[in-house]
Amino acid sequence: MSARNLLIIMSDEHQARAMGCAGHPLVKTPNLDRLAARGTRFTNAYTPSPICVPARASFATGRYVHQTRLWDNAMPYDGRIPGWGHALQAKGVPVESIGKLHYRAKEDPAGFDVEHIPMHVAGGVGMVWASIRAEEERVLGRGRMLGDYIGPGHSKYTDYDEAVTARTEQWLAERGMDDDPWCLYVGLVAPHFPLVVPQAFYDLYAEDDLPDPKLHPSDGHRRHPWVERQNAFMDSEAKFTSEAERRAALVSYFGLCTWLDHNVGRILGALEAAGLSDRTTVVYTSDHGENLGARGLWGKSALYEESAAVPLIMASPGDAAQVCETPVSLIDLSVTIAAHFGAALNASDGARDLSEIALEPDDPDRPVFSEYHAAGAVSGAFMLRRGRWKYHHYVGFEPELFDLDTDPEEEVNLAPDPAHQATLAMMEQALREICDPDAVNAQAFADQAAMIDRYGGREAALKLGAPGATPPPKLESTR
Repeated sequence: MSARNLLIIMSDEHQARAMGCAGHPLVKTPNLDRLAARGTRFTNAYTPSPICVPARASFATGRYVHQTRLWDNAMPYDGRIPGWGHALQAKGVPVESIGKLHYRAKEDPAGFDVEHIPMHVAGGVGMVWASIRAEEERVLGRGRMLGDYIGPGHSKYTDYDEAVTARTEQWLAERGMDDDPWCLYVGLVAPHFPLVVPQAFYDLYAEDDLPDPKLHPSDGHRRHPWVERQNAFMDSEAKFTSEAERRAALVSYFGLCTWLDHNVGRILGALEAAGLSDRTTVVYTSDHGENLGARGLWGKSALYEESAAVPLIMASPGDAAQVCETPVSLIDLSVTIAAHFGAALNASDGARDLSEIALEPDDPDRPVFSEYHAAGAVSGAFMLRRGRWKYHHYVGFEPELFDLDTDPEEEVNLAPDPAHQATLAMMEQALREICDPDAVNAQAFADQAAMIDRYGGREAALKLGAPGATPPPKLESTR
């Protein structure tokens, strides 16, 4: 039977490496591993922007951030730019969402027939205060990003994921007798901070097994100047109360990865119980990654692999296990969703259906692009992955260049090396074929300044938006 239905599961802040099927030595993800064992795992998948709201707007539309001009967490998607949901609606395909979207508001025409318990930006405006990006004007250290408490327990986010999973199980059970094709998007929050996870999942990991921090400043690592300034915005590493709490943060994150996997397993079990597995393609991904202490960084907001790479698995009935090493993006997934139902999407140049990419020989030289203009960024940052090379362009700062074949951990910046100047020039030229970074940077600052003016200026903006993680919607019932 053909895979007429499409189920997309998107988590939040899941590092691409943090899965058993990706070779992580500790993280337990048996359900995602089973999904990968019957489908295609894309090993070089990237976010269009390593922060929630811009990444999700790009995913909704299939367009780069500099094309949507939805630069940061105060510029959420509102449906005015047509996306894959609208393309499916135009085809008459039922398309619904359950869980986190991080768009503007439930009332917006964002491309879903129904949004079940959606999570959107706080107050419909998001983190306006974080859009104040000029280094001399921005506010530093507003609260502790990772949460006041770190360790075993329950949070509003774990309660919300429980509710999203239960509603998805119910939705699939109701669709079991329905023969019409459908598309369902499910948004889970874990492993996004706060780093609080149910005790049983916390207990799966022993502190003695944890890896040492990579490239930590306390060991002499000197962060890139742009990264140093961005990190100063929150500096989560400096706010741990002790080394024990820092290690508890790692345990909690790994536990949240398994909590996420547990909920994915429940959803896939409900799909099978409803008799829908043999006619449904399943996609799993995340909006961006998590630095998890590498370079003394936590959260996202960086162009390194920990933050910019995402997990991406796609499995259709009858598929065999496959690993695709061609670099891809969430923008390709946007095109794939539309193409699954024979619809077209006005996406960025070069975006392609993942189903087609998976059938072709690996193309390591396919370029993939990401950019960052949000919280903490004193200037625009741009990433280009092409073949073995990964290039980071920071407006007003020196670039970074890494050879991922010989240096997958991005430990050695080759940009200053005279032997790599030709490669550096080649990568910069390739980036400029996608956008003019200086012009894009100026546009982002101008748009953000105009938004702040609309809200009444800097003092008014400082009072707008959640101080950290977006609160979930109120639930009728929790645990």
